[in-house]
Amino acid sequence: MKVRDVFVGLADPTRRQILELLATNGSLSAGALADSVAEISRPGVSRHLPILRECGLVAVERSGKEQRYIIDEVPLIEVRDRWMSQFASNQVKSLKRLRKRVEQGG
Repeated sequence: MKVRDVFVGLADPTRRQILELLATNGSLSAGALADSVAEISRPGVSRHLPILRECGLVAVERSGKEQRYIIDEVPLIEVRDRWMSQFASNQVKSLKRLRKRVEQGG
C-alpha cells in the first residue's frame, strides 16, 4: 500500500539513482546500494529506502538475515500510462506543426 505519492519518491536525485541501480542490477542489499552511490553515506541511503518503500517503488525480499531491495515497476508503469500519456497528444500536435513548417520551407 502506497503511503506517499510516487512523485515524492521520484523527486530526489539520490532516490532516482537508487532506482536506476535496482533497474540495472536487480535486487541489491542496502550495503551494496550504499557502496554504489558514492555521493551519499550508508545512513543516507538507509534514509531514502523507507521513502521508496512508502511510495511503492521498491519492495524488500528477505534471504536469511539479508534484506534485498527490488524495484516495483507497477507505480512507474502507472505514471507512464496514466499521467504521462496526457501529454502525448501535445507531442503529436507539436510534431505535426513542425512537419508542416518544414514542408512549407519555413
